[in-house]
Amino acid sequence: MTLIDPVDRSQAEEQGLRSRLDSFTGLGDESATFIRILARAPGYAEALWDAMAEALFEGNVDHALKEIIRIQLANKAEDPYFSSLRSKKALESGLTEERIAAGQGDFLNDTQFTDAEKWALDYAYRMYRTPETVDAAFYDEGKQLWSEAQIMEIGGLVAIHYGLQTFMRTLQP
Repeated sequence: MTLIDPVDRSQAEEQGLRSRLDSFTGLGDESATFIRILARAPGYAEALWDAMAEALFEGNVDHALKEIIRIQLANKAEDPYFSSLRSKKALESGLTEERIAAGQGDFLNDTQFTDAEKWALDYAYRMYRTPETVDAAFYDEGKQLWSEAQIMEIGGLVAIHYGLQTFMRTLQP
């Protein structure tokens, strides 16, 4: 249970959130608990989930890599809810728990990750641990591996997901 109870699914649907509830199941939570909590402020529920979903499921960065980053951030946020969710799309593409775990560990020295993947994982890692190291030299390195649009995509994913995962953690006793 959370400190703010989720609304009933039917109430969330009446507020026009059916498509958001349905799309949230892509993360493996058939009850869409997070959306149903946000449904207490329906406009926010729409905007926040749309931003989260866009950052995770759309764009030009591999979805499975973004899923590893999302879980890395949820673990950093100490959020058991988002830490336990798994994207069905990523799992169907072959993402394994072993690769997820590798993305939480010594990924910089793990040969299963490309240099581009290592940079993205490091970017997410640094943003909330050592943000002072995300400097011009770090971005210059990233620009050798990713387009500027992809760097924005990764940065947006990090900012949106970590913030909302931290928020969700505060709602759990």
